Amino acid sequence: MKKLDIYLADLLVGNVKLHNLHWNVVGLTFKAVHEYLEDLYDSFFEKYDEVAEYQKQVGVYPKSSVKEYMNLTKIEELGDNDISSKDALAVALDLIKHMKDSALKIQAEADDFVLSNMMEDHVIEYNKAIWFMESMLK
Repeated sequence: MKKLDIYLADLLVGNVKLHNLHWNVVGLTFKAVHEYLEDLYDSFFEKYDEVAEYQKQVGVYPKSSVKEYMNLTKIEELGDNDISSKDALAVALDLIKHMKDSALKIQAEADDFVLSNMMEDHVIEYNKAIWFMESMLK
């Protein structure tokens, strides 16, 4: 399933993007945002491993090279610059919304219970993250 390969690539590239934000966030709310971004990238890595293991269980070799991921993803990388807490949250929010949309599309086309439930669980987590970040950005 091509969409699942893209989703896997997005999880890894998104994980790196969240690390970038985590390392380079600055501002009065640095500590809270820094720690929240760590929770997000940990969650992305758990999803990344879960999706790859699912692929193996159904007889598919997951894509496993950065080169392949960069050819599949549409997620843009960030530069090495300071980023304000507000801007870091806005970038992370856009990423989470993208991931939610991707998971919903995969779920809609899923031909098995396990994949459908996995994507539903991911969407539930994304919805909570969206709520958190939108509340922080008010």
